[in-house]
Amino acid sequence: MSPRLFSLALLFVAPCTLAAESTATPPDLGASALQMMLGLIVVLGLLLGTLWLLKRISQPNGPVAGLMRVVAGVSVGPRERVVILELGNSWLVLGVSPGQVSTLAEIPRQEVPTSSQTLAGGDFSSWLKRVVQQRGKN
Repeated sequence: MSPRLFSLALLFVAPCTLAAESTATPPDLGASALQMMLGLIVVLGLLLGTLWLLKRISQPNGPVAGLMRVVAGVSVGPRERVVILELGNSWLVLGVSPGQVSTLAEIPRQEVPTSSQTLAGGDFSSWLKRVVQQRGKN
């Protein structure tokens, strides 16, 4: 390319680049933040709606819904649990591990104790006083 032709091309290209630079406006920070917040709200709304829908779909319907319920469960290892399952008028004590569910016992249905009954028949403050007094005697 000859220097003369290059300078002619530069004369035509330079005003175009200057015009493109002058028409570009700096981004508006308020509009960008508003757009980002609206997008976040839409995504969170979709997430919550999907979780609600999954919960509604996974719940059992009809007469089967009240047939079984988990009464209690306790972790006995990193991946092992003991679960009490109410089935009709009996409770099944199940051992649950990642690859197996075993029936440990079957007992008749009982009343579930309230939290005050589990603290030796009193409220927490009286239970704490008894424990402190017992430790003070030793």
